[in-house]
Amino acid sequence: MIPSAILRSLMIFSMAIGFCSDASAVSRSRPAPGASSKPQQTPAHPHSQAAADQDTLTRLQIFLDENGFGPGKIDGRWSGFVQGALERYHSSQGQPPNGEIDENIREQLQKISPPYVSYKITPDDLQWVGSVPAQPAGMAKLKHVIYGSLLDFVAERFHTDAEFLRLLNPGRKLNALKPGTEVLVPNVQPFQIETVQAVPDLPQRPEFAQRTIKIDTKARFLDLLEGNRTLNSFPITPGSKTLPAPIGTWKIVKVTTMPIFRWDRAMLMHGRRSGEFYTIPPGPRNPVGIVWIGLNKKGIGIHGTDQPETIGRSSSHGCIRLANWDAIRLVNQVTTGMMVEIF
Repeated sequence: MIPSAILRSLMIFSMAIGFCSDASAVSRSRPAPGASSKPQQTPAHPHSQAAADQDTLTRLQIFLDENGFGPGKIDGRWSGFVQGALERYHSSQGQPPNGEIDENIREQLQKISPPYVSYKITPDDLQWVGSVPAQPAGMAKLKHVIYGSLLDFVAERFHTDAEFLRLLNPGRKLNALKPGTEVLVPNVQPFQIETVQAVPDLPQRPEFAQRTIKIDTKARFLDLLEGNRTLNSFPITPGSKTLPAPIGTWKIVKVTTMPIFRWDRAMLMHGRRSGEFYTIPPGPRNPVGIVWIGLNKKGIGIHGTDQPETIGRSSSHGCIRLANWDAIRLVNQVTTGMMVEIF
């Protein structure tokens, strides 16, 4: 899946990549010290919005997602991320950021029809599925860290989770998917892992140099701006209690797709590099996902994740973590030299 020449370049790059990751990099069975399993704090919201029916909320999530204002995973539920994304969308349109499903939004939602479509598993999908060890020592022995199941593959492809897919497909054995099986999924632009190429250094994009990224660690959103105009907003996990995201203004110094990850417990736990580490190969279930946007702060970057359903509630080690489907959209709109403000 990844040419050997590019893989060799990535191996060299991995020695310099930031050493943060989400809590699951330490163990998928228990959180790392400082990690939180509590749900993201949900802001107050109008009762009428939260009480909207599942199809309306699914349409709203799809609408926001398709317009570049990530609502988190698509699951037909109201959440703090849905409200935050809706407020940011309204603001980008020059409207009061009230976070309400107004008449204009309702008109837009009617255009999303149907809210669900059928996806047929293909033989090619199987190449992205295999055994995924829980520990870094096991992952380091692989050529690629791919999906552990077709269910995991389909869930990430359509920006959702296994729980919502089970709700949409009652009675279907989703743990036994195979080529030819059809699954009902949210009608969203799919995240196509097969199109993501391994590139150690993405070429500079001068047209993006004046853009900025603002990361709100309290609201847990990353905003991409051009001047005063918000182009995109994505939900994030910003560091942890032990290693919080570094407050301040930084600069992008590295942009990579399909990164290789240097797993170093001392770096993850204490921010200090050691000689005991594992080199984790690239893939969607690499602890830093499919994107690395390195900052001029040692070991810190903006990256994807191997567990998108935990965005907003699981902790990372100092870095800014996004779902892979949001990370790939962000990486195509940034360049080295851009300023990143974390507050």
